[in-house]
Amino acid sequence: MWPPRFTRAQLIVAALLFVLGLGLAVQIRAAGEDGALRGARPEDLVRILSDLDERTKRLDEERGTLERQRTELESSSDQADEARRQNRERELQLGVLAGTVAATGPGIEVRISDPQQAVGADRLLDAVQELRAAGAEALQINGVRVVASTSFVDDADRVLVDGEPVERPFRVDVIGRPQDLEPALNIPGGVVQSLDKEGATVTVNRPEEVVVDALRSAEPPDYAQSSS
Repeated sequence: MWPPRFTRAQLIVAALLFVLGLGLAVQIRAAGEDGALRGARPEDLVRILSDLDERTKRLDEERGTLERQRTELESSSDQADEARRQNRERELQLGVLAGTVAATGPGIEVRISDPQQAVGADRLLDAVQELRAAGAEALQINGVRVVASTSFVDDADRVLVDGEPVERPFRVDVIGRPQDLEPALNIPGGVVQSLDKEGATVTVNRPEEVVVDALRSAEPPDYAQSSS
């Protein structure tokens, strides 16, 4: 007879059988996945282990490479910081010598009283040269910075230091080792005796700290150029 007629009991039995079959299929698939390695051949297991070892080795190598790169970056950063620090220190040192940077440190203060106005540019230059030979590192006269290119010129009854008049009494602030600077002025036939013959009086003090804060502008040379 068509179409076939199903009773309610038959539909329920069919539904139960469908659910049971679906459950069995899922269970068999799961069991197949879990037991895949159990049923694998020894040579397949060896290959799988070898692949895992190779993958682990590659990951270890990659980690090592990244760690080395990090170390190199950190080292490079430290080297760059150190290079910048050294360059900054070198700039300051050259600035002190060139007179473009203020300086402080141990040293002496020299006061030259010249009531007869007998001390000229040559005597001041002699004093500066004597102090330099004794290790003076920074020096100024009455607020005028003295460097390697400083000029001393007599102008009537005045002394011009780099074109600037310096008034009497002369005060010379010197940074250096006091134990070397002061004896250099007092050697027989030296600065103190020579100025004494001119009627001038030299007084030397050793303060705790000497400040040389007169500055010169940095002027580029007209002809000389760096060879590097």
